[in-house]
Amino acid sequence: MRLPLLRFPAAARAGTGFASTFASRFASGFASARAKGREAGPGTLAAGLAVAAGAAVHHWLGSVSVLTAAVALGVLAGNLGLLPARTRPGLALIAKRVMRLAVVLLGLKLAVGDVLGLGWRALLLVVVVVGVTFWGTRWLGRLAGLPGDQPLLIATGFSICGASAVAAMNGVTESDEQDAVTAVALVTLCGSLAIAVLPLLRHPLGLDPEQFGRWTGASVHDIAQVVAVAQTAGPLALSQAVVIKLMRIALLAPIVTGVAVARRSRVAREGGEGGEGRRPPLVPLFVLGFLGCVALRSGSVLPASVLNLCATVDELLMAAALFALGSAVDVRSLLRTGRRALLVGLGSWLLIAGLSYLGVLATT
Repeated sequence: MRLPLLRFPAAARAGTGFASTFASRFASGFASARAKGREAGPGTLAAGLAVAAGAAVHHWLGSVSVLTAAVALGVLAGNLGLLPARTRPGLALIAKRVMRLAVVLLGLKLAVGDVLGLGWRALLLVVVVVGVTFWGTRWLGRLAGLPGDQPLLIATGFSICGASAVAAMNGVTESDEQDAVTAVALVTLCGSLAIAVLPLLRHPLGLDPEQFGRWTGASVHDIAQVVAVAQTAGPLALSQAVVIKLMRIALLAPIVTGVAVARRSRVAREGGEGGEGRRPPLVPLFVLGFLGCVALRSGSVLPASVLNLCATVDELLMAAALFALGSAVDVRSLLRTGRRALLVGLGSWLLIAGLSYLGVLATT
């Protein structure tokens, strides 16, 4: 007796085919992810060791932040040939992806209520200082003939919040690596100089603790450098400096979004109706994440313990990313071709310091 052949319906056969295709693609994607993970491993390990070393430097030398130490270690390791070629893929991934995550977590340091609490005069001071420094530095960069996106990235770093602002803007512009590392090197250099110079100028300039704190927050680039400078004048100066600095950070999202919109429009015009060329997103995803974190902090949703943990994680991620960026700095090339960029950076530093000083005197 012959058994009847089983015939599966077409829908069942289609479902089996879909499952087979899905399983094949999942296996392929998983294998690709594992391969990329192995490829990024050496660079990730190098960055982790550098962050630990940077934390040790900060522990021994309190005036040197973990972020500053990480950049310096990256520059040294990259230029002394201490990083094997196999670390480059992982470091490149960290410099781009991890930096964006660090920028997102930066939003947890900013509460809208703290910003509004200082009043409209302080808000006006910050907006004017950031706007004039941003556009003034871009003009200086173009006047000096700096290549590529260097004027834009340097202007963003000096006017807002140092290396993290450079990274945020680079996430939109996808600039040449040398442009980004040049901007990071300049803001790190000038911010480190501010730690030594600004406390010496407090008494000659006749600034009381409140005024000195506001001047520090409005003119120094990285928030860790702001703390290092302001704490020399006491707790009042420190509290004023941090809030003013956070007000500058609040302008990161609108400036980065404005540049993204401008680039998107330019790509659309150059591509014509055919739409040739890759149009950047209207609002970058990491900027939305930054704003979401600001909303969480402003709404008092997260307990203090979680905020403190996130602040520590953010600092470690930022340090790893800055080490990766620093490792790409070619000091010989920078000294050979970066003199104009150095002059622009120093000019921008003098611009924001002088403008902030005048603004503080006018608003206090």
